[in-house]
Amino acid sequence: MGELCTDHWKEVADKKGEPMIERLKESGAAAFGFRVVGKLTDNELKAFEPQLEFFIAERKKHPIGILADLTEMNGAEWKACWEDMRFLQKHTDHIARMAVVGAHDWTALAALITSGAAILQSETRYFHSSEIQHAWQWARTAKYAEELPVRVISPATGIWKDYRPEFMDV
Repeated sequence: MGELCTDHWKEVADKKGEPMIERLKESGAAAFGFRVVGKLTDNELKAFEPQLEFFIAERKKHPIGILADLTEMNGAEWKACWEDMRFLQKHTDHIARMAVVGAHDWTALAALITSGAAILQSETRYFHSSEIQHAWQWARTAKYAEELPVRVISPATGIWKDYRPEFMDV
């Protein structure tokens, strides 16, 4: 099934010259990986979500790692960022950690994805594209190669951990 979906998205990208999201073949037991090519749209993200939801459902109550290869991504529509936040909020209990891979300046990339990653109660780390094997290792096992610098995008607690609404007593 994964190959059928991947072939479909490749065909769509080839025919229309549009961006695509494809599930990575290394996805398996403890981690789900995908690659984004071009500018991410909300329609594309919505169309891809069922693959990730199916993977989460298969794992039942066992949290997964996610690897997002954004090396060939050229930004995202605001609607796509909103959809990403909605999806991550819905599945935050099922995601243990997220590895973000990209060739771009990691601080600029961090700003792009922080909106979604901040909702997660899991740690999100950045890896250069040359470190993708290390990213897979971390996404699957939470083990990290000691020789690599740690680039935390979002801590394991998320940004809302200590949030207290100011108007609770009103």
